[in-house]
Amino acid sequence: MLSRIAESLFWIGRYVERSDGTARILDVHLQLLLEDPWIDEDTACRSLLSVMGSEVEPATELTRGDVLSILAVDRSHPASIAYSLGAARENARRAREVVSTELWEVLNTTRARMPRKVANEKVADFFAWVRERSALAVGIVESSTSRDEAYSFFTLGRSVERADMTARLLATRSLTEASGPSWTTILRSVGAYEAYLRTYRGMPSAKNAAEFLLLDRLFPRSILYSVSRAEACLRDIEPRSERAGVGDQALRQLGQIRSELEYRSIADILDDLPRHMDAVQLATSATSEAVRQRYFPTNAAPSWVAENS
Repeated sequence: MLSRIAESLFWIGRYVERSDGTARILDVHLQLLLEDPWIDEDTACRSLLSVMGSEVEPATELTRGDVLSILAVDRSHPASIAYSLGAARENARRAREVVSTELWEVLNTTRARMPRKVANEKVADFFAWVRERSALAVGIVESSTSRDEAYSFFTLGRSVERADMTARLLATRSLTEASGPSWTTILRSVGAYEAYLRTYRGMPSAKNAAEFLLLDRLFPRSILYSVSRAEACLRDIEPRSERAGVGDQALRQLGQIRSELEYRSIADILDDLPRHMDAVQLATSATSEAVRQRYFPTNAAPSWVAENS
């Protein structure tokens, strides 16, 4: 497969998953700001923007509307939903010869219907629409794409991004300390609440909920599941030929973070959850860079941070 095509498929997967994950995180935290009058809105908004890789001028007073503008509808901001959907569509155009007509139409239509402003009373509906469009794009790939290199690169990108976004969601758990979103709210935001109840058969506790989203081997949005699936995709793309050790830098990064999570007690992780989630984000970033250097080394990697002009 041409490196240009492989790169586009990888980033389609990442951008579709990023739009979905960003919508879920914003839905939880903007609703929390609306419902809890005791939260300092400026501090909470700055913390949320920081977790999402965005910074603003210290003198600026931030509101819920500012966060929605920056991370949802700003077409020029690399961390926004609008930017991700536009970038997914652009990468599909570049790889049009391997992207199915159905997937192209979904991404093209979604980008065309992306609003430039969202009314306060329509925020929840907007996030639901983003999640539905992302699920539709993924569903088309899952149901109609041959399990070849094209599928592996798409799924690799999606799995790396999903691990990153789940880590960001868990990192936001401690943003506002006691007033932060409950574990029930976080589980619901990723569609994990009912799966959690079937697994643990009880109301969510911090230990069990964090363990489920971090380490569950069967739930597709857990970090461990996502990292393991990314490893499987890399092995499908290029089966290992080393007699000893692991020579692939991307596989090494994924294996290290998987082992770090899998063999550390959940109590230790919860004691310093933001630090461990930062480590997951650094590992996914390093994995993405290693994949870029190995399979499509000629282009600069897309970034969450806007480049200086």
